[in-house]
Amino acid sequence: MTRDDFMARLRGGLAGLPAQAQADIVADYDTHFTEGAAAGRSESDIAAALGDPDRLARELRAEAGLKRWEAERNPEAAAAAVFAVLGLGAIDVLVLLPILIGVVSFMCAIAMLVVVCFVAGAVVLALSAFAGGFEAIAAGILGGLGMMAGSVFAGSVLTLVTIALVNALVWYGRLHYRLLKPAIDPQPTPRPELALP
Repeated sequence: MTRDDFMARLRGGLAGLPAQAQADIVADYDTHFTEGAAAGRSESDIAAALGDPDRLARELRAEAGLKRWEAERNPEAAAAAVFAVLGLGAIDVLVLLPILIGVVSFMCAIAMLVVVCFVAGAVVLALSAFAGGFEAIAAGILGGLGMMAGSVFAGSVLTLVTIALVNALVWYGRLHYRLLKPAIDPQPTPRPELALP
């Protein structure tokens, strides 16, 4: 994605914010491109590092709504903050949930296949003792052990993928928590009686 494409999509996503807020955000991201180009990075690398401009705009709009609520504390600001966060969450649910359901279903199917392969390997290993001839016994033992070892390997890879998926979901949750934290846990206002003379 080029700098112009990224900035155009970011500007489009920020529509509806105050003009000064839009200008500040656009200037900030434009600076990222300028500094990255000065460091020798390509526009596509910089755009990839910054992320999806549409998603970024949604998050920035939600953050602006939350900051407005912190500053104004009126019903209009509250409604803007709620709709900004709901818009962010609704789009995330619509996009993320089907992907997550598909990935988890696929991983469960692979886990069942790993267990079936391990049990089948154990059965082949156990039945190899009843095979006729040395070659048949050796083939049964090696085949059963191979199936069991392969299923243990696949189970290990599946475990690593599951850990990576959970870490990604934790990162995603923390990203949204950081966005929502100022509204959930506002900074306490200093009390006049505690002020130092």
